[in-house]
Amino acid sequence: MDNFEFIFDSSTNILYKNYFGKINMDDIYNSWHYAFENNLIPQNTKGFILDYRKASFDIDSKKYKKIVSFYKKNISFFKDKKIAVITNSSKDIVIPILVEQKDKGYSSKPFSTVEAAIRWIHI
Repeated sequence: MDNFEFIFDSSTNILYKNYFGKINMDDIYNSWHYAFENNLIPQNTKGFILDYRKASFDIDSKKYKKIVSFYKKNISFFKDKKIAVITNSSKDIVIPILVEQKDKGYSSKPFSTVEAAIRWIHI
């Protein structure tokens, strides 16, 4: 499990999840389950920043609905939270854009900078 790390910033109440290398659907599921099982999401978490700048998706864009289903299935962790996805790759931005279209009970949005993501989470 060395393709992700979690860092909680108590000054902003944002949980950062940084990804490394090629990321597939199992990596996404397993990293979140790791956070759930190890109580890495504090009660006061305002939002999440998923940073893919040092990673790339190895996911068929047609499978984006599986990510939406995962969020909905685990809505107790994501309810009323904002999920900012950061990527610099034009090919990797497609999946976050598609997921955003299906948001319900949480909000997600793609960004290219951490600063813009933080501002959006705190609006």
